[in-house]
Amino acid sequence: MSWKLKEILKQRLQRETGHYIYAPGSRSRMALIYPNSYFVGMSNLGFHIIYELMNERADTACERFFLPDKKELEEYQRSHTQLLSLETQSSLQAFPLLAFAISFEMDYFNVLKILELGRIQPLAAERGAMDPVIIAGGPCATFNPEPLSLFFDAFIIGEGEETMERFMDAYYAGLEAHLDRPALLASLARVPGVYVPSLYDSQEDEQGRVLAIRKQAEAPEKVQRQWVADLDAYPAHTVVETEDTEFNLYLIETARGCGRHCRFCMAGYCFRRPRNRSLPALEKMLLAAKAAGKRVGLMGAAISDYPEIDVLCREILGDGLSMSVASFRADSVTRELVTSLAASGLRTLTMAPEAGSARMRAVINKGIEEEHLFHAMDLGIAAGIRNYRLYLMIGLPYEQPEDIQGIIDLAGRLKDYMEDRGCRGTLTLSINPFIPKPFTPFQWVPMAPLKQVEASLKAIRTALRGRRNIEIIAESPKEAYIQGVLARGSRRISAVIYEAHKLGGSKAFKRSMKAAGLQMEDYLYRQRTREEIFPWDMLDMGFSREYLYQELEKAARLQPTMKCFDGCKRCGVCR
Repeated sequence: MSWKLKEILKQRLQRETGHYIYAPGSRSRMALIYPNSYFVGMSNLGFHIIYELMNERADTACERFFLPDKKELEEYQRSHTQLLSLETQSSLQAFPLLAFAISFEMDYFNVLKILELGRIQPLAAERGAMDPVIIAGGPCATFNPEPLSLFFDAFIIGEGEETMERFMDAYYAGLEAHLDRPALLASLARVPGVYVPSLYDSQEDEQGRVLAIRKQAEAPEKVQRQWVADLDAYPAHTVVETEDTEFNLYLIETARGCGRHCRFCMAGYCFRRPRNRSLPALEKMLLAAKAAGKRVGLMGAAISDYPEIDVLCREILGDGLSMSVASFRADSVTRELVTSLAASGLRTLTMAPEAGSARMRAVINKGIEEEHLFHAMDLGIAAGIRNYRLYLMIGLPYEQPEDIQGIIDLAGRLKDYMEDRGCRGTLTLSINPFIPKPFTPFQWVPMAPLKQVEASLKAIRTALRGRRNIEIIAESPKEAYIQGVLARGSRRISAVIYEAHKLGGSKAFKRSMKAAGLQMEDYLYRQRTREEIFPWDMLDMGFSREYLYQELEKAARLQPTMKCFDGCKRCGVCR
């Protein structure tokens, strides 16, 4: 074992406060794994929530693992050391239960890298009685677990707080009953919100299209997504404090879910219904933030939609704290919120119109108009904020060349607006290719051709090149198209990921697709039929398939859908 690696981990641990360490042998061990760097993983609030939840049990010692950075990875390979935990520098093989938190498709390749570094058999079907049980949760596991189905014994579908408690109870009960591996997995499948892929058979044709999904007798027909009805029962805030994170904030979740019905947004559908934490519950978490002496990072789908946002802002600044927000909507932003952000040192105000033209915003049901953007900019300029950022997508369904021109024109009008008001700051366009996602109205539609997206991006760059202080940043289109396959991939994609891993990772993905006899075009550019069986059809998010298809038809007609309201029964979640 490498002394150097142990020292790196010990020093990282010394820079933390709030972690848990238990006496060896006093509790059953569980590994909580984020398949990316410590820097990224410790910025994930869900990771903190599950870490605390598991360690607050009387029977579990939960320790963290992360993907090593480049220098650490070289040391692991040079010293032939197995992957080590942060808390006690124990090898991954020492843990009988491994739990991955997966938020991004491109981290699928990191999952296999971590298992390789830990000397863990990657294929679930080949793991035996002495091997760990491996599970996954998080957004990717909830929306479409099939591209990972070869590697995991079970998936947590939905929000993890209550499901993980029930899962752990069933897991320990199975161990006490000395159940063999198949019997243990069958018992776990009876826990609401737990999907065990080995109990389902997905039949596919040569193009990877699903023909049928058949379950074994002990498996439920549908695995129902779980969600927390009372957020106040589960505080959600930074648990482990460290400077070594992407945001370096004390994170506090104000709300969960979103009822705005943006048609592209998987989180908006799969975290429905929208729920707010009470102000007293948030005030308790603010006391911990004050003790930590850190800037507060408010988390939620749209912070400006929180009903008491102005009161919350006044309390944060009144306590001598500063603040930041994950996002806000330009149509609900308040002067108090913007002023509080400016007083906290915010230098760039971010808005997310998602599309440049009113037509495209109607397609996606965004509900943001230019007047909202100008109003938010007015508030920002009055508060002394000089820089502005827009989140935009290209390649959206029903997009036309004039919609790309709409992005160019919108950027020009907003920059003119800034300059007319004496604001000489930078306007940044953050542009990403649209990726159709499961459980959204756009799950049926093709992804826009790569060449079209590249041409649109080039047209935007060329048109705005002469404008001073307009910056364009864009996600790699080629990587986005790998994500496009992974997002709606079938079970056969799991084998492709495995082969790509053996050939070096994501860069070998397209080559591995061809070797498997699959074409990326079949996953990316094909219009799905209304009746098509999707790889994720064994999951139930609480709303009907028919509702989603009606939303797709409304998108084509540019018809709006109003946001959630009390007593609404439209989608089925609140039935």
